[in-house]
Amino acid sequence: MRQHTTTDRWIGLMDQALRSVVPGVSQAERPNPSEAADSRLTVNEARHVAGLMRVNHSGEVCAQALYQGQALTAKLPTVRQEMHRAAQEEVDHLAWCEDRLKELDSVPSLLNPLWYGLSFGMGALAGLAGDEYSLGFVAETEKQVGAHLKEHLSKLPETDSRTRRILEQMYEDEMHHREQALKAGGKELPLPVKGVMTLIAKVMTKTSYVV
Repeated sequence: MRQHTTTDRWIGLMDQALRSVVPGVSQAERPNPSEAADSRLTVNEARHVAGLMRVNHSGEVCAQALYQGQALTAKLPTVRQEMHRAAQEEVDHLAWCEDRLKELDSVPSLLNPLWYGLSFGMGALAGLAGDEYSLGFVAETEKQVGAHLKEHLSKLPETDSRTRRILEQMYEDEMHHREQALKAGGKELPLPVKGVMTLIAKVMTKTSYVV
């Protein structure tokens, strides 16, 4: 079997970056959880839900970039494989969020290329810090994503079962990724690092809601 060269890996990274930020490219492997659900929204409610889903879509773009950056700099092959596997599972979330945005006559955030580049750099730095910290970074990221998802679930209109089904499945998957990262040896991150992650997440959520 032909071994991948450095050039091959960079081509793969560029391909994944384009798949993450270009609308309509990502394809889910699992069925959309909202397929059998219903949704009845007013114009204002639809606009609000679209803002929430735009934020969640940007979060999944960031997740793709984080995993790809970490896979690039991870030292152990097993950790690199784990990052690629998690990234593939997150593609489902990316596609589901984009599908829901289309249903709401909305579009993903225009700032997604920026979020991707920033998150890729953070992921690469986490990988350089060592595999234990890289896995710890995954665990902390999934913890913060889970908190955002729970907040969004509480803000959804009661009549929007379609969005609720998607976010509930995403939350379940994110918590599973967190658990796997901790079991694999993820190390607790320093408080200043957690603080920076939280700050960046706040900036991303506030801007992606409207842009």
